[in-house]
Amino acid sequence: MHIEPGYVASAKILAANFAAAALLGSQSIQFLKAPPLVVRSLIAGGLFMLFMQAFHLPVGPSELHFLGAMPLYLALGFVPALFGFAIGLLAQGLLFAPADLAHLGVNTLSLAVPLVLVHATLGKRLQAAQARLDLRSILRLDAAFYGGVTLMVGFWLAIGEVATPLSAWLAFASSYAAIVAIEPLLTLLLIHAIARRQHSAAVRFCFQPQAV
Repeated sequence: MHIEPGYVASAKILAANFAAAALLGSQSIQFLKAPPLVVRSLIAGGLFMLFMQAFHLPVGPSELHFLGAMPLYLALGFVPALFGFAIGLLAQGLLFAPADLAHLGVNTLSLAVPLVLVHATLGKRLQAAQARLDLRSILRLDAAFYGGVTLMVGFWLAIGEVATPLSAWLAFASSYAAIVAIEPLLTLLLIHAIARRQHSAAVRFCFQPQAV
């Protein structure tokens, strides 16, 4: 989901930085309402950075990463996952890949926009229905999120300065099918583990227990 340096013009990168800052700023009031979200956001950022470093493979014009998006979203909540993406990308840039800092806003939006849309639709419906999480519902969330990520990468490439063949983007998009197939099972295992320990005050403070 990374956009490599040189693909997007400086003016568009600047606009993306403003858009990412505005999106995060619109949710920052939640930290005043619920201070534990600060801790959860830091946990999300650290886990997200570890997930990205654990597996990343160049595919076409971008990279295939294990993002752990639904484990972060369902175990920690929407706001921590949203800020965790930005924190993790910043930490990764500072520690491992300084060249990626140029596209911090671009890459943040590639993850944040799909998460916002998934949360506002499928996520809200799950909450409203008070439905128990199962493999099918997690798979639906994952498919929607990663579909959005690949579309966001396609958007950046379409407005980029480097001509990218459609076949290259399709190769990148199809590579995420493996993540969509694997991540729901890992998510369900994590949610089960948290649910079994929800009697612990520390677990309830750091995580968001779900019904499974």
